[in-house]
Formats: sequence, structure tokens, C-alpha cells
Amino acid sequence: MRTAGLAPLDEIITIAELTRDPYPIYRRLRREAPVLRVKSVGRTFLTKAADTKYVKDNPALFSSNDPNTPMKRAFLAHTLMRKDHDEHRTERMAMMPALMPKSIETVWAPLYAKLAAAYLDRLPRGEVVDLFTALAGPLAARILAHAMGVPDASDDDMQRWSQTLIDGAGNFGWTPGPFEATDTANAEMDKCIRANAKRVRAEPDFSAISVMVNAKSPIPESQMIANVKIAIGGGINEPRDALLTILYGLLTNPDQIDAVRAGGKWRSAFEEGVRWVAPIQASSRLVTEDTEIRGCFIPKGDTVMTIQASANRDEEIFEDGENYNALRETNPHQAFGNGPHHCAGAHLSRRTVGALLLPMLFERFPLMTLPDPASVRWHGFGFRGPLNLPVLLQ
Repeated sequence: MRTAGLAPLDEIITIAELTRDPYPIYRRLRREAPVLRVKSVGRTFLTKAADTKYVKDNPALFSSNDPNTPMKRAFLAHTLMRKDHDEHRTERMAMMPALMPKSIETVWAPLYAKLAAAYLDRLPRGEVVDLFTALAGPLAARILAHAMGVPDASDDDMQRWSQTLIDGAGNFGWTPGPFEATDTANAEMDKCIRANAKRVRAEPDFSAISVMVNAKSPIPESQMIANVKIAIGGGINEPRDALLTILYGLLTNPDQIDAVRAGGKWRSAFEEGVRWVAPIQASSRLVTEDTEIRGCFIPKGDTVMTIQASANRDEEIFEDGENYNALRETNPHQAFGNGPHHCAGAHLSRRTVGALLLPMLFERFPLMTLPDPASVRWHGFGFRGPLNLPVLLQ
């Protein structure tokens, strides 16, 4: 016999508010209603770190196969992001050899260093430059294009495809415009991926497409294509937004820069950036059996939303979590998720942004400043980051 009641229902919070600045809302929810049904999103929000981790660590009870997510419509595929257990593991492992630490260090790192140097060479010294458009976006696109095996896709196309997929997957209002855009992008990506699959069958390399098509027991072509699309959808914005967020954090706390440089604490600066503003802010899970969280009844068939963005600032875990602190000693953030769906590109992001780009940028431009922090515009509910970062390079 059930004794717990449903979580309280909120009819006031809007998607527009969450997109503009969700953090004051999450701070209030952690304190007043950590389990909350949010009508505008059609999800039960979980804003405490213990609850988000519990859900991600229990895929049998909280399935990734949520039929109510816009992702399937956006990608025109049932992607590995919405699969569990053996089905998820098979497709994930199909392209993981291209993303393993050993492959990144031995195969990709030298290329990425050359690419980073080339893109940094383009930047003018002594001028205010928007690093979103001049560096972070294009370089993330170029690195991913090589890792996936679509080097002929332009930086502009890669960035447009990525943003279009993100807008579609986050279209919780189910408005038609974003899906019309994803239909066009999907057709372009299908053509590009198939052409490159043909290329690497003839001349194998170390890219994700090559690893998948030349496997002893390859997964179906439709799922290879879906895998590459998932990587494009999340593999550009995550390192791009992480780099821009970290730079914002450091440049608005210049006292931390000297300590980071002196101690080589670039990894710490990186982890703090993705904790402070998680590039992937929230994830949906389908409840497979009646359960309870914090005394609230969560019925089978409900969809819970783990808010990593909130968990990463939970007062029970992080002291002064609302602020960026590059020297934070312990940092058990959930920005890359946990459990079976831990981000496959986490090491690539850490290697390219944390170990490579940050020190190179401050070596090239040791007196870099952010003249007007208030001009930086932040955006996003499901995915979040700065839309611009105008810095003075010197």
C-alpha cells in the first residue's frame, strides 16, 4: 500500500527562465523542493547530487530509453544515448577504440597540437577577439571531424550540425522549427558519413568511422551513422563551452591565474569549469517501476530529469559552489555523468582543453584580459555555455 504522495507540482517555472539563468531556481529547489514536477518541461526535476547520482547508477530502475524525449525526433534515430545494458554497451564500444586514452595520446595528440597551434596563429595580438567564433568553436569542430573520420566536413558545417542537433534534442516544447532544421542537417550528415565510410573501407585509419566499419562484427550502418551524429551533437559544444567557461572563470578571478600557472594546475582549472557551468546540464530517465525519492512517490512511466547543473553546486558537496575556484581541492562533479552513460568523450575533452589549449593560450597571451565581463551572454537549459567571449589578447 502506497503511503507517499506525488512530488509537488510547479506550474510557474518556464523553459525561457531556465534557458536564461537556471541557477537561482536550482538553488531554491535544492533548499525547498529537491524533487519537483515541473509542468513546462513535463519532467520531475531532481536537483540534489545524491539523487542525480542514484538515478544514473541504477539503469534498471531509471532507463535511458525515454520515449518522450525529443532526441529520437531530432536525430531520426534511436541512438545509444537512449539505450541500456548490452544494447548500449555494444554500440558504445563499437567506436570507443578511437576515443580511448591510449589512442588519444599516441594517435591524436600530435595532430591536435598542430591544429591548436595553427588556429592560435590566426589570432591577432593586441585586439579584442571573440574566442567563441575565432577559436573555441572552429577548433573543437576540427578536432572532432578528424576523430570521427569526417575531415572533409567544414568547421562551419560541423558547428551548424552540432547546434541544430542540440536545439532539436532540447526542444521540449516540441515546436516544429527546430525539427525542420534537424531534418536538413540529418540529410547532409548522412551523405557525408556514408562517403567517408566508403573511404575508410578502402583506406582504414584510426577514426571512429574506420574502427566501426572495419570491425570483425560491425554494428548496422544505421547505428554507425547515429553514433557519429551523437558525437557531433555533444562533442563540439562540450569542449567549446568548457574552454570558454574556464577562461571566463580565470579572467574574472585573475588572482587564480598566477597560482594555476605556477603549479601547472590546468587539470584543476578544467574540472572546476565543467563543475561550475556543466556543458550538459540535464538528462532524462524513464522510471521502470514505482519508486520513491526523498519521500515522494515516483510512478512507473514517469520521467525524471537529473539536473547535473544543480548537483554540481549542491551545498552538501561543495563549499561556495556558486563561484568558480580553479584551486578547488576535491571536485566530485557530475558534469560527465556517471554509471554506464559516463561521457565517452570525457578524456578527449580533458586532453584537448585542459592539457593542451589552456596552457597554450596563456603561453601565447600571458596578459590576456576580459575587458567587459558583463557583455558575455550565457544561454541554455539542457546544454549551457557562453555565446561569446570578447577578450583582449596580449
